[in-house]
Amino acid sequence: MGVSGSGKSTVGELLAAALGIAFQDADDLHPADNIAKMSRGLPLSDADRAPWLALVGKVLAENADAGIVVACSALARRYRDSIRAQAPATRFIYLHAPESILRARIAARAGHFMPASLFESQLATLDPLASTEAGIALSAEAPADAVVGAAVEYLHR
Repeated sequence: MGVSGSGKSTVGELLAAALGIAFQDADDLHPADNIAKMSRGLPLSDADRAPWLALVGKVLAENADAGIVVACSALARRYRDSIRAQAPATRFIYLHAPESILRARIAARAGHFMPASLFESQLATLDPLASTEAGIALSAEAPADAVVGAAVEYLHR
């Protein structure tokens, strides 16, 4: 989990490979209307997100036995609670970095449907992972392999 530019997809793919399980990018689960809205530079409302979060929770629940890594922004605690309502064993890896690094990453990427203009809305929505939630916060500034190593260590505890 984390805001745009935190490396969720990159780390998620590597983590899934390291664990020998499937990977799903939650961006690919968004309905076309959500993608169109974000492409126009409009942030999603909670009503827009609800069916998407339900689908993310469903994917996690359906793959609970085999395991799956899902890269998902899951910015607000209420969004994570929605996911956990369907998949209670979900553990979150919160990737965080200074705004300046995240902004530079977003500016450098091409071809993503979410424009850089939505970054502020993501920051406004973000509830960092709380100590009472199942998960760990890791610095997205570290090399991806180091982040994956720390995540694997956490997940095997």
